[in-house]
This record gives sequence, C-alpha cells and structure tokens, in this order.
Amino acid sequence: MTDHLDHRIRVGVCLSLSGRYARFGCQAARALEVWRTLDGHFDLVIEDDQSDPQVLKRILPRVADLSDVLLSPYSTQLVRATVSMASAEGWLLWNHGGSGDDLENSHAGHLISLLTPASRYPEQFIRRVLNGEDIELWIVNGKGSFGRQVAEGADQAAQRVGIRTRRIEHDGAWPSHPPPESWALFSAGTFEQDVATVRRAQDHPDPPATICAVAAGVHEFAREVEHPDGIYGVGQWFPGAMPNSPDIGPSETAFLTAYASHAKMRIDYPGVQAVAGAALAMHSARQAGTTAPERLWAEAAALDTETFFGGFKIDPMTGAQVKHEAVLVRWADGELGLA
Repeated sequence: MTDHLDHRIRVGVCLSLSGRYARFGCQAARALEVWRTLDGHFDLVIEDDQSDPQVLKRILPRVADLSDVLLSPYSTQLVRATVSMASAEGWLLWNHGGSGDDLENSHAGHLISLLTPASRYPEQFIRRVLNGEDIELWIVNGKGSFGRQVAEGADQAAQRVGIRTRRIEHDGAWPSHPPPESWALFSAGTFEQDVATVRRAQDHPDPPATICAVAAGVHEFAREVEHPDGIYGVGQWFPGAMPNSPDIGPSETAFLTAYASHAKMRIDYPGVQAVAGAALAMHSARQAGTTAPERLWAEAAALDTETFFGGFKIDPMTGAQVKHEAVLVRWADGELGLA
C-alpha cells in the first residue's frame, strides 16, 4: 500500500465472487463498479476470496500491495480471518462486511467499522413490534459467533421491556410441549440457517404470531421461503430510510438510478455498505492527502457524518461504529418494505 497520493486512488477489496457468500459478495462488487462510474477518480482492485478464509489469507497481501486503501471482505467470519494480518502488516481495513461485536472492538488503528454491531440488530423489532405484548419470544441462534451475539442482544432487549424469552440452538430440539397461546420467533444465523428456521416455524402445529429473521432483510429471502408476507427482517440499509442528501458519497437517488441501469437485480444492503466504505475511505484519503494508516485513522475518528448508507461515527479508541442504526423491514404482498 502506498502512502502518498500522486495518482488515482486504488481501492482494493477481496470479495466472495464464488462460494457460500457469493450472493452478497457479487452484489458488493457490482455496487462498487457502479460507484466507480459515478465518482470517476479511483481504480478498483477486486479479487475472489472464494468464501474461504485460507484463500483470503493467501490473496489479501497481493491486493494490499496493489491498493492505496483496503476494504474488508464480506461476512464476519472472513473479516475476522483478516484483522490479525492487518495488524501485523500495518494495514487499515475499512470494515463494511463484518458486524460481530467482538470484531468491531478489535485491533484499534487497523479496523474501522461502518456497521451496526450484531447485538443491536434486534432492538427495533423488540421495541417497536413486541413491546407491550403479552408474548413469549423464542430466540433461535446459529452456531457461529455472529448468531450468538445477535441472539444475546435479542435476549437483553426483550428483558428490558419485560418479554419472556426462550433460547434455542439452530438444529436443536424445540420444546415438545405446546407453545404459549401467543409466541414470537427471532432467528439469528447464516442466511441458510434463518431460512431453515423460518420454514420450521411456519410448519409448526402452533406457528408463531410474529416472525423476525435477519435473513428476511434481503430480497433473496422470498426465493427461499414460500410465504414471506408478514415476516420482519433486519438490514443495515433499505431505500428511503435515510435522507437523500448525504454529506459524503453519492445520493441514494443517483446511486440507485445508476445501479438500475447497470444491473437487473435489486440491490440490498451488502452492496450499499461496500460503497459507503469506499466513499468514506476516499474522503478520508483526500482530506489527509495521504493513505498512511495513522492519518486515515485520525481523519475517520474525527468524522460525525452521513452517507446514503446511514450515520457514521466511530469510537476513536476502538474503531467500533456508534452512530449507524439497523433498519427494520417487513414483507407484504410479496414485496419488501420499511416496517
């Protein structure tokens, strides 16, 4: 990675163009290509990490060598695989892809996070939908740390408003006795785990009155669940959630118009958060006049701003995101919209 700006800025990123995270990695790559046509003052270096931590570790040094600023991969698992390398090599990663609480608070000086931390995902669903209901909340978490952190956040948020909870592991046994008269489900796992949990709940003899799943926050969900209507989802962004005049980067209207002309598929938050990461990195580099990690960190730590992805402000001691808010969405008539 170079330190001074005597050429067009090169933005480097490893993304999952194949493998288990490809549905979102490819979207992020398309979104970055669209933004490049809007900004016009930077070059992109994108390589396929194949959704594999070992492949990622092998190709990341080459991408870093070719880049001025370095974006993280997509998925908490893959970002976690890279942060120790970033610290050891002196890189600064703009983290648009991993929201694990432990991840966001790690490696100060080498990881700047844009995303609402995982434990805060459930807050709006519980506060706005379940608060005041005489209901029991079943919380199903996946096997990874991301799912456990989201589930723990759901448990704590429910307790704060006096809602009874029951914790269940994905693929674990569900209670054999009938559920209470009114119960709700919150599922926190990988996309595939959430889909399986929602299907299981819908097939239950006494299905839940209300369902929320992290995976329901993207359009792909409707391809996997036969009857999505009424299901809530959680996302990092959704069209119309933010004002259309951000401080940094393109407006939502300008970006979505350009994206629609470039790609037939609708965009979800994994693509938008990658663009926000690149826009913030570019802004910081231009303000600093350098891509030296310590200077970029100082510029980022001083920001209290908005992109069309949402709010941005980091804890200057850790790099964790403290301003961005997750978005609650809901399926109705086969379409995804703001709740």
